[in-house]
Amino acid sequence: MLSRKRNSKPKYPSTKVSDSEDEGKHMEEIETQMMIPDSNKKTRPIGLQGDRSNVAILLFLYILQGIPLGLAGSLPLVLQGYKISYKQQAMISFIFWPFSMKLLWAPIVDAVYIARLGRRKTWLVPTQYFIGFTMIALSGSVNSLLGEKGSDFEPNVFALTALFFFLNFLAATQDIAVDGWALTMLAKHNLGYASTCNSVGQTAGYFLGNVVFLAFESAEFCNAYIRSEPADKGLFTLSDFLFFWGIVFIVCTTLVLIFKHERKDEDESIEGVFGTFKQLYQILKLESVRQYIVICLTIKIGFAAADSVTGLKLIEAGVPKEKLAMMAVPLVPIQIILPWVIAKYTAGPKPLNVMLKAMPFRLMMGLVFMIIVKWTPTVKLENGDFPFYYYLIILLSYGCHQVTLYCMFVAAMAFHSKISDPLIGGTYVTLLNTVSNLGGNWPATVALWFIDFLTFRSCHGVSSQEYDCDVKEDREVCLKAGGVCQIDYDGYFIESIAFLLVGMLWLKLMSKKTKQLQNPDVEWRLSTVWRD
Repeated sequence: MLSRKRNSKPKYPSTKVSDSEDEGKHMEEIETQMMIPDSNKKTRPIGLQGDRSNVAILLFLYILQGIPLGLAGSLPLVLQGYKISYKQQAMISFIFWPFSMKLLWAPIVDAVYIARLGRRKTWLVPTQYFIGFTMIALSGSVNSLLGEKGSDFEPNVFALTALFFFLNFLAATQDIAVDGWALTMLAKHNLGYASTCNSVGQTAGYFLGNVVFLAFESAEFCNAYIRSEPADKGLFTLSDFLFFWGIVFIVCTTLVLIFKHERKDEDESIEGVFGTFKQLYQILKLESVRQYIVICLTIKIGFAAADSVTGLKLIEAGVPKEKLAMMAVPLVPIQIILPWVIAKYTAGPKPLNVMLKAMPFRLMMGLVFMIIVKWTPTVKLENGDFPFYYYLIILLSYGCHQVTLYCMFVAAMAFHSKISDPLIGGTYVTLLNTVSNLGGNWPATVALWFIDFLTFRSCHGVSSQEYDCDVKEDREVCLKAGGVCQIDYDGYFIESIAFLLVGMLWLKLMSKKTKQLQNPDVEWRLSTVWRD
């Protein structure tokens, strides 16, 4: 039986004290809850004792969540080896959209559940079973969907996009359930570990599904660093990887279903589906929120080509995808340390100033990436590899890019926490984070979609007749005639310059408005929300 609960009035702790005895009891309760030792008695520090297994479970659930995300991130790199068009890469980019859209169904996951099974397990268990069975089913057909490199059969990009979009949709739903379960699975004094499990678990899962998969799937990498005798394939294929993790999902979900039970928390407010959407509507009525949404949806246009196309262009130029993926390994410590360092500068009243200061440097990284892409073919060795100093320069460039990226990201997250109405903080922050994620996804899809339209090719080596190489059929005619199609104007460079100019124009037009939104007189909070 499905349950739908709604509290029309949120619970607030009473602060009224009638006499000194009540005041003493009241202060003792606060001290106990806040773990503050009284001067007249010894309070034992409370740590992870009793919650170690819960932290381990949460960490593992987030690792599982990161696996399909990592595979989704590796799919564009894998398909680039099949010489698919950038228009097809734009279609593939839609697999990243579910995490930018989960606000649409998050209220349903939070409010509708089977009481006997548990509020979170109602969604977690079937979602993870679906992920597991989908991976197993996909493992049997993924080779045929990919086809063979160099053959006439092209990868079925639409089917691959639909299947991996579905996997990411399930992972986003699992994320909603696990985030909510963490609130009741952990003791209140250990809730801070929930965000740690989230960031560490997702990063580890993404690393397994992306870097580890790309490395050990590559025959070149395995022959160079693992095998004593070379072979034609890596240690495993995408089909093997999907099947293995499908089994892991099913086994682990069954264990969670049988042995892990939910703990009810009466303090956890359940607004209901319509209550949450009513909150969203009231938030969107604020003029300041609407202005900030416009900023979120447009601020990342200037980085679209640099962020979404550069890696694909390097692979197209011959850089091995597994070595490009391995560049993420030395950057992991930077990604862990940077938020802590940047947080010192975003903790003030105007965190968006940090974002605006970092934006010009991130725009300039687009120019750096353009130079690297142009330079790459000139340093390629005769054996097809690249010198050590080339990889070092890429690593340093990516490192600088990460600094600018995290400055903007941490500043935005700090601003979201600062302006969110504490009465409806969860809904408020989720809305802002969702819009911010969407502001990065749609420009990336647009950038990939228009690369082919802005790229101009011509046929060289055929003297009797000139052939146009802008479409696939003409390229085939040129090749049959003994010619070679060469790029005269690369759409990547045209887009990079265009997006850079748009980014600079955005800074000129929107910086003042962005700074004004941080003024103390700007209204961010709702006057009445369920205050009966």
